[in-house]
Amino acid sequence: MIYLDYNATAPLRPEAREAMLPWLGAEFGNPSSVHRLGSHARVAVERARAEVAELVGARPAEVVFTSGGTESNNLAVLGAAIVGDGAVATAAIEHSSVLAAASVLRERGRPLRLLPVDEEGRVEPAPLADLLRQAPALVSVAWANNEIGTIQPMAEISRLCRAAGGLLHVDAVQACGKIPVDASQADLLSLSAHKIGGPQGVGALVVRRGVRVAPLVHGGGQERGLRSGTENVAGIVGFGAACRSARESLAAYQRLSELRERLWQGLTAMNPAIVRNSPSRTCLPNTLNVCFPGVRGEALVAALDLEDIAVSTGSACAAGAAEPSHVLLAIGCDEERARDGVRFSLGWKTTPAEIESALAVCGAVLARMQAVRRPEVARA
Repeated sequence: MIYLDYNATAPLRPEAREAMLPWLGAEFGNPSSVHRLGSHARVAVERARAEVAELVGARPAEVVFTSGGTESNNLAVLGAAIVGDGAVATAAIEHSSVLAAASVLRERGRPLRLLPVDEEGRVEPAPLADLLRQAPALVSVAWANNEIGTIQPMAEISRLCRAAGGLLHVDAVQACGKIPVDASQADLLSLSAHKIGGPQGVGALVVRRGVRVAPLVHGGGQERGLRSGTENVAGIVGFGAACRSARESLAAYQRLSELRERLWQGLTAMNPAIVRNSPSRTCLPNTLNVCFPGVRGEALVAALDLEDIAVSTGSACAAGAAEPSHVLLAIGCDEERARDGVRFSLGWKTTPAEIESALAVCGAVLARMQAVRRPEVARA
């Protein structure tokens, strides 16, 4: 299979797999235990914590391990709101885990403000500055969008929040390992292992020193009391190894923008009416979201899957849903276009040969789909 769905999940890096193996066998200690096996596990967890911190420029003590990006986002949004007052503000194109957590707060009586975005998905500074004058408790913005790849002007957003004294949570799940991420620009920063070639089921929330967050899980007091429960040692070790590999290959990751543009050019050549939903400049180097007029997005994804090409309709968390993409609606697409977005997302294993093969298959599949539609058009 030619896998072009890295924004949903990435294949496990060999370095992560090798690092995890001992912790799936002989090294099975609980990091909270004081005997030798426990001590070995604690050392491994702390070594991984340092690797995660180094990737985003944080202090190891600021890294709190979680079960993934969704839990990290919930801990940030709900946990910060519990200890603060005022409204919660977030962009209309955020991941569902942020929007759902914010909606919970709204149901509990907290004001919720949705920040508008421009036609490319960027948060506009002027409305944000106006909102910050109302002193919200928390602003939550993703560094990069998972569906269309828009990179936010994070330095400007951070500057505005700091100047107003607002708390800033940044969902860096899609940005981390693809572009440089500086945790110092945020008060809270969410990460996920499986987006960068680590194992599924492990993530982290970077909590800047001095920031107060209430735990959502109570019990044994692990992770500075912010996330109780025995740590997933194998997953955390794999996360650390993936962070190290991602850091070492970050510069090489930029080559994916060339492959992405080759993909776009090839798709345009086979169908000049294709619409690009992803921004052409301020975009993750690996992400291309498009619509083929008259072609149902879900049908195209299913047809490509039969030909061993894996792509996605928008967000993996919303796959199979009948509703149009809330991200595409927010940037001004009509409902039909918002239903039919197809996301190609490249990654560390993607090769030029795979892009050429994918284009050949796409051409054949689109030709078949258009041939089926022609009799309907003629009758109309």
